[in-house]
Amino acid sequence: MFQKVKDFLKNKYFRFAVTATIFILWVIWIGNYWLLLGLPIIFDHYITQKVNWTFWKKRGQKKSVLIEWVDAIIFAVVAATLIRMFFIEAYTIPTSSMEKSLLVGDYLFVSKVAYGPKLPNTPISFPFVHHTLPFTKYTKSFIEWPRWPYKRLKGFGSIKRNDVVVFNFPEGDTVCLQDQNSSYYTLARIYGRDYIRQNFDVIYRPVDKRENYIKRCVAIPGDTIQVIHGVLYVNGKEQEKIGKRQYNYTIKTNGSTINPLRLQEMGIAKSDVNYNPQESVYTMPLTEEMVERFKSFSNIVEITRNENLDTMVMWKLIFPHDPRFAWNEDNFGPLWIPKKGTTVKLTTANLPIYRRIIDVYENNDLKVENDTIFINGKPADSYTFKMDYYFMMGDNRHNSADSRFWGFVPEDHVVGKASFIWLSIDKERSFPSNIRFNRIFKAIK
Repeated sequence: MFQKVKDFLKNKYFRFAVTATIFILWVIWIGNYWLLLGLPIIFDHYITQKVNWTFWKKRGQKKSVLIEWVDAIIFAVVAATLIRMFFIEAYTIPTSSMEKSLLVGDYLFVSKVAYGPKLPNTPISFPFVHHTLPFTKYTKSFIEWPRWPYKRLKGFGSIKRNDVVVFNFPEGDTVCLQDQNSSYYTLARIYGRDYIRQNFDVIYRPVDKRENYIKRCVAIPGDTIQVIHGVLYVNGKEQEKIGKRQYNYTIKTNGSTINPLRLQEMGIAKSDVNYNPQESVYTMPLTEEMVERFKSFSNIVEITRNENLDTMVMWKLIFPHDPRFAWNEDNFGPLWIPKKGTTVKLTTANLPIYRRIIDVYENNDLKVENDTIFINGKPADSYTFKMDYYFMMGDNRHNSADSRFWGFVPEDHVVGKASFIWLSIDKERSFPSNIRFNRIFKAIK
């Protein structure tokens, strides 16, 4: 009986039927029915066998060890590429912008099917790398032609407020190769475009090859947000307490120092602590729970949450980068989040908010002449959005480059939803104490 089942599973018609069914369902999901032209290839591979599609080995000959390794590697690369593209992908947390919800050294899986995987804009690229070839500094890992338009497949749901989302950096379309950690646009506003062009090699990157960022989606299309004294309000209500938000605090002691073991117990990294011994003052990021614990220390005299009160100089750094909007990271807005299909009135006063959406994200030719706005050569006093947009913020509110600095995240930049942590490494400790076992397989909230 077992042998009959085994023979049936090896039957070429059964294997063709299973493979063809999976392929057809995949084509239906993608929605590109030209791909059905691949069915004859599958039929020939399993049934007629006129063409040797596995050209690296000869039919009818016993596989050598080398050929078995080649088979295994090719299968692994193809399978991993498809899984990475359509289902789930591994990421690591390189910066502290989401602490203490996510820590530097957290390794996590991001679900592509949560919001629906988007097809790559650059389908021809080196596998398992993002935008730069391994062992090179600046060599592109992708070919810019052909380039596919934005298309997102159907997923399990849509982005909700407070989801932790991975997305392509919106200002990452233009990059200074010698300073890739800085936004080209921020550098240009500070130093001028001529200086940048003279001192840096500047390149363009398509959407899917821009740096990956991870933040919390604090506002969805149609919401209105405002930050007042560091507190975020969404549609007039204080943001729901979710995750572990932290702010920078100034802590004054009675002259004695804080025991480093206490800081380590609370999960405060050494790199986050700044101490001024002359004034007995510490500056460090803390959650509300940490603040309450510090208040119980006998040598603490005063704890004050820091707040940026400058509203005149920050415009070069803070969205929408116009001196008429006197905002900073602690006092920002109100700002309405654009929604697909919604029409807004356009004026030269509110154009800075929507300029990048109209000109860059939605590919229009935008010009202003004599206080008249022209879109694609025609005067315009209104605009209808073609995509949904989102507002993202880090839980580490004073140490996060987020939407307060570079604006909205378009829907075509969204990669997926952060699902769970599969490994966490504390880089300030040695093995094995550097493994944060309490974070392994922890769901992300």
